[in-house]
Amino acid sequence: MSEYIKITETPSLYNDLEMLDTKDILLNINKEDQKVALAVKRVIPEIELLVDGLEERFLHGGRLFYIGAGTSGRLGILDASEIPPTFGMPHERVVGLIAGGDSAIRKAVEFAEDDRSQAWKDLLEHKINDKDVLVGIAASGTTPYVLGGLGEARKNGVLTAGITNNPGSPLAQLADIPIAVDVGPEFLTGSTRMKSGTSQKLVLNMITTAWMIRIGRVKGNKMVNMQLSNTKLVDRGTRYLMEGLKLPYKEAEKLLLQYGSVKKAMDALK
Repeated sequence: MSEYIKITETPSLYNDLEMLDTKDILLNINKEDQKVALAVKRVIPEIELLVDGLEERFLHGGRLFYIGAGTSGRLGILDASEIPPTFGMPHERVVGLIAGGDSAIRKAVEFAEDDRSQAWKDLLEHKINDKDVLVGIAASGTTPYVLGGLGEARKNGVLTAGITNNPGSPLAQLADIPIAVDVGPEFLTGSTRMKSGTSQKLVLNMITTAWMIRIGRVKGNKMVNMQLSNTKLVDRGTRYLMEGLKLPYKEAEKLLLQYGSVKKAMDALK
């Protein structure tokens, strides 16, 4: 493994943080956060490649898998868990896996990320295959759990992408599609839950939202396939139908509950 400079470990641009008052701490964190969206903008071409790859493979039954450890793993699981209620997708089409298993979502599992062979074992439990896409997430770009999973996936014909905050890292070099977001040093040196984690969340939002739009899970600018899992979402869906079909509230609500989704109700009436 070649040596390279880990941007995520470089010293903060700020010093003597304990001497700052609360307002200055917050202003400086915000100043750093403003750099994140611009850093993400620079990797949009790579994100585009991934979205197009996902669209193509989805049409042939492919799925999206995320693997990561710590903050990165939790962000992948968060994104995966939000796709079914937001877009009405089956849970098994977007799967998030974290080093250490589900217990690591809430509490760190010591040294779980250092097991290079475990990710592929976890993925095999889901019968990953060459129709699928695997996205490894690691701010450092060196997490063994992630590198091991991506390496085996590539050997087996799976399209791979790597979301990292260190250009030139092992993850960036290994992935078919490297998405290396250079956000610079963290406000708190090495605390990648901050700018690095924020950039990962932005990229994940872009990947799955663009993908769901491309495969027809959105109409106009509306979430027409969302699950009706609470009163707020039933009300939102009802208002979508009111607007789209020019119906009074009660009639729109009745149709929504009858068909189970905005899209199904609209298709039935058309």
